[in-house]
Amino acid sequence: MTKAERPEEVEVKIPADDLERVREKLRAGAGSLRRARHSEINDLFDSTGRLAASGCALRLRRADGTHVLTFKGPVRFEDGVKRREERETVVSDPEQMEAILAAVGFARRFRYEKRREEWDLSDCAIALDETPIGNFVEIEGEPSSIRRAVAALGLDFAAALPYSYSKLYELRRKEDPSLPPDMTFPRDRR
Repeated sequence: MTKAERPEEVEVKIPADDLERVREKLRAGAGSLRRARHSEINDLFDSTGRLAASGCALRLRRADGTHVLTFKGPVRFEDGVKRREERETVVSDPEQMEAILAAVGFARRFRYEKRREEWDLSDCAIALDETPIGNFVEIEGEPSSIRRAVAALGLDFAAALPYSYSKLYELRRKEDPSLPPDMTFPRDRR
């Protein structure tokens, strides 16, 4: 089966307190800005929890007038990076998509927001993410390219996290149960 027949997400997610330092390294290292900083609203859908229990996710993302429905398969780790099946399609009407999902038994289970800036560096896609629980750098590409990009950006490959944003938030809520049920920015910061 070719990659086109079975698209995969191959990435690492690394906490980064100083995104400006990473941005400077991107500029100095021939990185090119693909998409300026923008807001994303991501809704995860599930029926009886069966998707989450199987390590899968169904996400509807809204960002700057573009809406994308994504299925993510179970995670596996190879060469120190996270791999999973990923299938996406652009959705013209997110409200109708939500209605369709509801009609077949899916409901929104979790919302997370982030501010994202997207770069290209060598053979990798680099995302600088600001979230309510901290800043992260996601690097997507082939494992050897990811390792080169991590080094070029002065990041620590050993600090890579094996978790999705929803799992990171779930872990944070266990530490601080007073956090809201969704990972969203305060409304006055929008």
